[in-house]
Amino acid sequence: MDIGAHLPLIDFGTGPPSAADLTSYAQCCVDLDYAAVAANDHLVFPRPWLDGLTALAAVTASSGTLTLTTTVALPVVRGPVPLAKALAGLDALSGGRLVAALGPGSSPLDYTAVGLDFRERWQRFDDAVPAIRALWRGEPYDGRFYSIPAAATSRASSRRDGPPLWVGSWGSAAGLRRVARLADGWLASAYHTTPASFAGARNRLGDELGAEGRIATDFPNAIATFFFQVTHDRAEAQHLLSRILGPALNRDPDVLASRLAIGSPELLTERLTALQQAGAQRVYLWPLNEPQSQLELARNAWPG
Repeated sequence: MDIGAHLPLIDFGTGPPSAADLTSYAQCCVDLDYAAVAANDHLVFPRPWLDGLTALAAVTASSGTLTLTTTVALPVVRGPVPLAKALAGLDALSGGRLVAALGPGSSPLDYTAVGLDFRERWQRFDDAVPAIRALWRGEPYDGRFYSIPAAATSRASSRRDGPPLWVGSWGSAAGLRRVARLADGWLASAYHTTPASFAGARNRLGDELGAEGRIATDFPNAIATFFFQVTHDRAEAQHLLSRILGPALNRDPDVLASRLAIGSPELLTERLTALQQAGAQRVYLWPLNEPQSQLELARNAWPG
């Protein structure tokens, strides 16, 4: 199992990152031999959030040969046509290093902000994914919600079929069927899963892939949004969980404490080992504060 790093897009109390911060963060990932850098996507969030696609564009030159990943981008909220163009642009600027993981998003606030019905998110998502693939190939598309006439098509990606397109799922039966049907890889979420539930979902995904005539052993996976902070200060750990991360994610701090790693380096090693044993191929780490020093501490805890 290798590790990637989320770009520090959320202001957890130290101010928003600058372009220089992002550049040096990506270079730090290169120097520490991380596998990838990733960016999440929200329009509305309880804390200030730097746009993920903009942040990935800012680090294309400083990220070496690292994979650039969206974890996830929101085609329904952003619209499949503008998102397809933006992702193709990122892929071209990075020399073909993009992995585009997509999801409908879990926040009704994002949908309200763009005037869409949150209850339609899955139906629209099922239509948006093939629309994006068609746009990348320069083909017309006629779906339930999205239609691209032949006269308006032009090849949007420098790769024949576009970048690898993954789908995010927390592990529900419907979500795993969607991954098997639509995606080139599966992205799970660390604070929505445990090693046991991930292993079970991975087995069920294998069955779904088989039903689609696909080979499960060739199908990649990763786990995103693994928030962490290496600290021996219990008061700091409790503050981060109960005052910062819990309210930001709208999740029970005790549940987050049981799934993430806010504490000792040994705790981080233990949690990552459990995910590796469950079959995770990559975990994307997200430091809460002092991100570059935390990247080094995480690499010491998981040397790879």
